[in-house]
This record gives sequence, structure tokens and C-alpha cells, in this order.
Amino acid sequence: MTKFKNLNGILLVDDDLAINFIHTRVIQKTDINVAVKAVTNVEAAIEFLTGKGQYENSPDTFRPGIIFLDINMPGLTGWDFMEEYHKIDEHQKAQVVVVMLTTSLNPADEERAKKDELISTFLHKPLRPETLMELAAKYFEEIG
Repeated sequence: MTKFKNLNGILLVDDDLAINFIHTRVIQKTDINVAVKAVTNVEAAIEFLTGKGQYENSPDTFRPGIIFLDINMPGLTGWDFMEEYHKIDEHQKAQVVVVMLTTSLNPADEERAKKDELISTFLHKPLRPETLMELAAKYFEEIG
């Protein structure tokens, strides 16, 4: 198993259960030693990061090194997540990387993502093992 410093977990935020399943399998396929949490809405993602709601006093929470965030979700969108994300305490944010992972082909979405200093990368679905390995190598130090 490959281990990266400060990459103990990955949070998937996507309303599509099948995509979350596929992306979880992709992460497992890379053989990176991380915990994976998949949530289907913005509220659950913020609760997970802040340890509130259903995640209050939960031993299963972790501070993700990477958050893969979909844009187009019913109710609150990925952009709504980013508005809330900017407001939470630094120690509750991802340790390094927020990645917009979307099917959006709208150039305005990519431009908006580039203007947000907390979004590291804008990618198109699906997540691929080599893409995750590239992100891990770029933003984290390999330790074994």
C-alpha cells in the first residue's frame, strides 16, 4: 500500500450513488492507503467536516486530505458547498486539496473554480486511478 503524508482520507461529495461507488472502487484500485467517505449532499459533507449532526462524536470521521466535489446536485450545489466551506474553521477543512470533479462542460464553471483559492483543480468525471495518483504525488509527500 502506498502512503502519503497528510492523506489519510478522501471525501466524495456527489448526489449520484453509482458514481460514489465507482469512485470509491477507483480509489481502492490505486492501492493508496486512505479511508473513503462518500456523501450525497452538501449538508452531509459540511456535517462530516465539522463533526456535527449525524457525525457528532462519531469515531468514523477523519480530516480528508482530498475532497472530490460535484457541482450539479439537487438542492445545494458544489458552489453552495464552497460558500459554506469558506466559513468553517481551518482545522475542519481538507488538509490540502479540494477538487471539482464534474460533468459540467460550462466554461464559466471552470473559470469560477480557478478564481476560488481553495479549489486546487477542476476535473471531468470519471475519476481515474492515474489521475488520483498524479494528484497525490503533486500535493502530498509519499512516505511508503
